[in-house]
Order: sequence, then structure tokens, then C-alpha cells
Amino acid sequence: MDFEKKTEVKGKSWRREREERGRRQQARALQAEKGDQQCAPLSGNSVPHGAGGDVKHADDVTPGDSSGDKVSPKRADSLPPEETSEEVAISSVEDNAAAAEETEKAVFDAYVTELQERLNLKLELRNKNLAASGNRPEEAFFSKLDSNLRKNTAFVKKLKTISEAQRDSLLKDMAGLNLTKYISEVAAAIVEAKLKMSDIQTAVVVCSSLHQRYAEFSTQLLENWLKALPLKKDDKATNLSKIRVDLRFFAELLVCGVFTQKEGLPVLRNLLTFLTTSDREEHNNLNILISFCKHCGEDFAGLVPRKIRILAQKYIRDVPISDFLTPDKQKSLLSILREYYRSLCRHLLRDHQNLRGLEVHNRRVLQTKGELSGEQKEKCEAAHLAFQKLLAGTQQFADVLDEDVPDLPLEEITTLDNDAATLDIHNRFKGGELDGSTSLWEDEETRSFYENLPDLKAFIPGILFKDSVQATNTVSSMEDPVDLSLEEDLQKLEMEGALEIEEERESARSDDSSKLEEKDLTETLLQEIEAPDEEPAAGTGPGTANKLLLDGFLNSLLHCVSREMVDQAAEQFCMNLNTKPNRNKLIKALFLVPRTRLDLLPFYARFVATLAPCMPDVATDLVSMLKQDFKFHLKKKDQINIESKVKTMRFIGELVKFNIFPKSDALQCLKNLLLDFSHHYIEMACNLLETCGRFLFRSPDSHQRTKVYLEQMMRKKAVQALDSRYITMIENAFYYCNPPEAPMSVRVVRPPLHEYIRKLLYKDLAKSNTEKV
Repeated sequence: MDFEKKTEVKGKSWRREREERGRRQQARALQAEKGDQQCAPLSGNSVPHGAGGDVKHADDVTPGDSSGDKVSPKRADSLPPEETSEEVAISSVEDNAAAAEETEKAVFDAYVTELQERLNLKLELRNKNLAASGNRPEEAFFSKLDSNLRKNTAFVKKLKTISEAQRDSLLKDMAGLNLTKYISEVAAAIVEAKLKMSDIQTAVVVCSSLHQRYAEFSTQLLENWLKALPLKKDDKATNLSKIRVDLRFFAELLVCGVFTQKEGLPVLRNLLTFLTTSDREEHNNLNILISFCKHCGEDFAGLVPRKIRILAQKYIRDVPISDFLTPDKQKSLLSILREYYRSLCRHLLRDHQNLRGLEVHNRRVLQTKGELSGEQKEKCEAAHLAFQKLLAGTQQFADVLDEDVPDLPLEEITTLDNDAATLDIHNRFKGGELDGSTSLWEDEETRSFYENLPDLKAFIPGILFKDSVQATNTVSSMEDPVDLSLEEDLQKLEMEGALEIEEERESARSDDSSKLEEKDLTETLLQEIEAPDEEPAAGTGPGTANKLLLDGFLNSLLHCVSREMVDQAAEQFCMNLNTKPNRNKLIKALFLVPRTRLDLLPFYARFVATLAPCMPDVATDLVSMLKQDFKFHLKKKDQINIESKVKTMRFIGELVKFNIFPKSDALQCLKNLLLDFSHHYIEMACNLLETCGRFLFRSPDSHQRTKVYLEQMMRKKAVQALDSRYITMIENAFYYCNPPEAPMSVRVVRPPLHEYIRKLLYKDLAKSNTEKV
């Protein structure tokens, strides 16, 4: 009987299984919708009594399973909700939206509260000032006040420096003084006062008090305003900051009722007309009008900032409205402001187009000549800054007027970096992956040698190099000014006539003969080193021991032919020998590296780069000496000492790869060598390129300029009758810097039969397998 019941349970069809799974999925979906964490267990078909625990649950029976093992039944209520993560994400989005909504409402409420308070204050003052004609005191009242000349004069002087801090003091003094005879001086002092925007409210309160007490004050004040404000076409607005304050001050006096609309509104309209019509091209008065619209726009033009209007529509709120002017009068003033805004938009589009044209021109110059002159960089930077300032002003003005900002082309306005070639768009090495054909370095070991330097500051006490870090921080500050722009240099490079070259050589000879013969820097330093040092009377002492220690260290540098030895030497010098005299001797020793030991130059350069963070004067002085030595060899134009010249150029190249010698100076050296590309100058240029040419060519900030110089070098090689040795040297240097792109090898796909035959012939039937065949 039990066997039959088990067979009945295990023999359920696939169709019944699918129906049961569907019912369970529907139940889980209903459970998720209702948010219930538990649901009633789903039961399968009833099992006949007596099957007990020997029968598997209907949900867990696998078709074809004949085993009678017990299996724990799976309950639907034990499954976690499937949409928990989605519910959390939706809840987070809702919380963020609610927070943003609360922030927007807070901004809107703060604006409305501030605006309402400002309008109420203006209305209160306006009502008092308009009713002042019937409430002014009698003449007997003034006879009781102080008419002292000194006190009245002091009060007039105080009015020329009105500030918020003086409000109570001014009102108190005015209440006790009889200013009847000084109203004209008071009015003139107020108009001439140099106020800040924060002082205007105090000045308005003072003027209102004077107007409420003295009937002739408003007339005198208006006359002074007519003299001070630029209202005619021939007038010139010289002090824009004063006009900015005066415009708002006069507008506030008009709104507060010190002047009637009949008297003051035409003056204000004429002032706005002058500021807008006389500035349709440069728009220097933009900030004046933006300030006026922000503080007085709701009274004279019914302005509501776009952001506030959008929030009011979104949350169905009301914005307080000023009833000072009728809508028709507000439209009249608004049309003046909108006309000025339209001219501003035209100015913005025109400047944007000019800036794009300037950048396109600069890109073209960079692609063809390699760098921009200082004047071109400054011009582009100034144009960019002016455009950004104009764009920001346009956006502010458009917001307060509730107007649309004109659409600009989608191309981004980019600035020029201090380095000339950052706009390079043809440098295929920029951002390249690390492989020998396109990367900055040939391999990972080379990159590690030039970039991974030990940090001496991390494990050496700062007291050991505190005096040396006060030296020059960067080597770039030692750059010599460039006498000629790149454009002029390229024009010189294109001169191929023998007459021009001969004239240049003759002028060089005449310059050399007119000056004293200069001595080689190397010879000078050798003489200084060979000269005996002045020793103290005592034969032994700390000075002698230090000298012996330094001499031993300098001699050991000649044997530092590995990365580890050089790093150890740098640490040893910083720990034991870091004094100003020792650093000077070290610099001379580094510069006087034997001309036959070119293998030491990379390690010496790494040694200097390691010391540079702690002793910047070592790198700076060494770079200066190498520049001086290069200029000496360049000027001599002799055909001797080629090994010294090669050593100097290779030392410069190694320092360039450690970013100690500026790239711009290295390219300047190459440029000077190209001006008279012959004899030793060819070898010097080729050695420089073989050392750091690939680094310069593949660096984004020097790629274009290096590319131009390489092309010029190859053109000179083609037009000059050079020895075959020089031609080979030039080609090797060029292809080292810019190797030709080798075509990728394509593997021939053979048919399977051919592959099988080749396997039989070359592997299975090979000589090594003859014994097994």
C-alpha cells in the first residue's frame, strides 16, 4: 500500500509540475504587492494517508526519480522578497526628490520674505514722504534748535561719508540742528558722498528725514543730481562704480517718495537711456544695469527672476508685486533694458565666433610651426577671459530679465596651456599604452629607471637639508629668454642662399674679434680644482677630514655604474656631506665627468634628479653650467673638442629625460644647431636627438615642436652636400626619434588538409622521430 502511494506521488507529470510552479510565482507576486512578509504555505496534491515522511513533497519530486530518500520540503514563505533592492532604490530617489523640493521651497520662501519686507519698508517711507508737505514743523520749531556754525559744518562733512554704522548718530545730530540755512550744502554733500551699496539704505533714511522736515530739500537735492548724473549724449561716464551706486540711490529716493514721479521718473529714464545707448558695442555698463535690475527691477520694470518664476509656477505660489508704477510705465522702462540685452547677445555671439577663429588659427600654427609666440598666447588667453566674463554677465542679466541666453556652438572653448603644444591633435603617442613602438619609454625597465626615484625626504631628517631647500625651487625659473620667436627661426631655417649664410658667418667673426677671447668653462673649472686649497695652519682638523671624505666620495662616483649604487651615493651625500662648499664641488665634479665616460651620464643624471627635491641648487647650477658650455661651443664654431661637445649634448639629453633640464631649453639648443647645420653642429644635434629625441617626440607638450625641427633637419640634409657619414648619422637620429610604422604581419590561414600534411612532414616524420616511425 505504501509503495503504491509513493509511486503515485513520484509519477506526477511535467505539466503538473509547471502548473504548481506558476501558482507559487503568482502567490509570491501577490505577496510582494501587499507588502506581507509571510504568506500561507502552498501545498501540492494531497498525499494519501500513510505515506508519512517516506514520501517526497510534490514540489521537490524530480521526474524519473525512483529513490525513496527523505527530502526537506521547500516552503514559499522562506524565500526572500525579490524586489527589496528595487524598493530601496526607489525609496532613495524619493528621499532625494523630497529633499530637493524642500530646498527649493526654502529658497523661494526666503526670496519672497525678503522682497515683501523690502516693499513694505519702501511703502512706509513713501507714505510718510508723500504726507510730509502737511506735517512739517512751523518756523518756531527751528528757532529752538542749535544753529551753531561749527556743529552744522561738522554735520555737513559727516554726510560726505555716510555709512550704516553712522545711522543713529546722523539722525540724532540732525534732530538737534537747525539746517535751514545749510540745505544746499547738505544736498550737495549727499550727492557727492562716496557710498557703498550697503550704505544706500541709511542714506535713503537720512534723506527721508530731511525731506520730512525741510520743504526745499528735495528741490535742492534734485538740482544736484541733475548736475552729477550723465544724462546727455555728450556726457562721459568716467567713474562706473560711482554711477552704479548713484543709479540705485536715485531710484530708491524716487520709490520712497523723496522725489515725485513727475520730477524723478524722466531723470531715471534719461539715465537708463544714456547708459544703454552709449554702450551698444563694449557693454561696459552691464554690471550697473544688473545691479539696478536686482535691487529695483520689481519697482520700475516688474521684474521677477526666472528661477523664482519657475518655482512659483511649480508650487503654485504668489510673488509680491510692487504697485509703485503702472504696468504701462513699467513696460516703457523694460523695453529699454531688453533692447540693451539684445545688443549684448549680439556681442556675445560675435566674441564667441572671434574666439573660435583665434583658436583655429592657433591650432594651425601649432600643427605647422610647433609652438606659439608669447604674444599669441597672451592674446588668446585675454580673449578667453574676456569671453568668460561676458558670458557670465549675459547669464546673470538674462536671469533677472527672464530672457533666454543665446545658444552657442557645442564646441568647447579651450584655453592654451603654458606649454605650447597642449592643443596637439595629431600626436598619436598621447596616452599610448606601454609598448616599445609607441610608448614614451622603450620598455618597463627604462621607464622605472627614469621615473621611479627614491624619496630622500621620506627617510632622511629634514635638518640635514634645511639650508639647501631654500634655494631655487624649480629649474624652469633659470630659463634664458628666447631672442627670436619660432616663426622667425623657421624663416631663418628656410634660407638656403650662400650669401645669407656667408653674411651670418662674417658677422659672427666680427663679433668674436670685437670681444675678448672667452675661456672654456671646462678649462676654468679644471684650473680651480687643481689649485691647492687654503688649509689651516694645523695639518689635521675637521676641515682636512671633511675634504678627504668628499674627495673619496667624488672618486667613488666614477664607479657608480648601477641604479642601486647611484641611489646609495645620493643618500650618503645627503646624510654626511650636505654643505654649501661640498655641493659646489659636487656640481663641478658632475660637470667635469670624463668625456670618454659617456656610460656614466645616465647615472649622474639620476643622481642629480634624486637630490633635486632636497637640494634644488645642485640641479639648477648644473643646468646653468651646461647651458653656458653649450653656448661657448656654439659660438666658437671650431672643429676641435668633439668629444667634449658630444658629452655636453648627451648630458643635457639625460637630464631632459629626468625633467631636470627644461624641454623648451633642449629644443632651443636643437634650433640653434639647425641654424648652421654643418660639421660638428650635425654631430651635436644628432647626439642630442639620440639621447632624448624620442622622449621629446613622444611627450605631448613637446611633440609638435620636435616634429617641426625633425622635418627641418631632413630638408637640410636633402639640400646640402653632406658627407655620407653625416647623412647616416642624421637618418639614424631621425628614425630613432620617429621610427617608421612597420606593417603588421598577417598569418596565412591554410586549409585543414595542408595543415595536416605539414604536421606529418615536419613533426611526425622529423629526423628526431625516425626511430618511432
